[in-house]
Amino acid sequence: MTSEATTVDQYINEAPEDRREALHKLRNIILENLPEGFQEGMGYGMAGYVVPHSIYPQGYHCNPKQALPFMGFASQKNSINFYHMGIYAKPELYDWFVTEYPKHSKQKLDIGKSCLRIKKPENIPFELIGELVKKITVQDWIATYEASLKK
Repeated sequence: MTSEATTVDQYINEAPEDRREALHKLRNIILENLPEGFQEGMGYGMAGYVVPHSIYPQGYHCNPKQALPFMGFASQKNSINFYHMGIYAKPELYDWFVTEYPKHSKQKLDIGKSCLRIKKPENIPFELIGELVKKITVQDWIATYEASLKK
């Protein structure tokens, strides 16, 4: 379910009513814990957090006109999805998240390479997501991203 929304507020307000409160809370947890330098905006039809060109002028290697993506969330047909590229790029961070997850949610972990799928809004592990968001600074993400390009 991609959106034509141009702001995160618009995106959340267009989401199904039964998800809006959870999406607002998820956004607030992200913003409260987001390291300095990341920028909120819309990308790929969802709310996203990127390293802006003012910090990383090279942009995203797939399309250098786009800022370097890092994290996002989306209201999909059957779930709320939280995307975090650090989990995909850093195996130790993935392992930490998988270990911590059962302490924060009763829902069985449903995770892809960088995507956490949450079927019921009340099962979003807000505290754990807040901890995860803090774990990678802009500089850490740029270094991890550039190292992955050299492989």
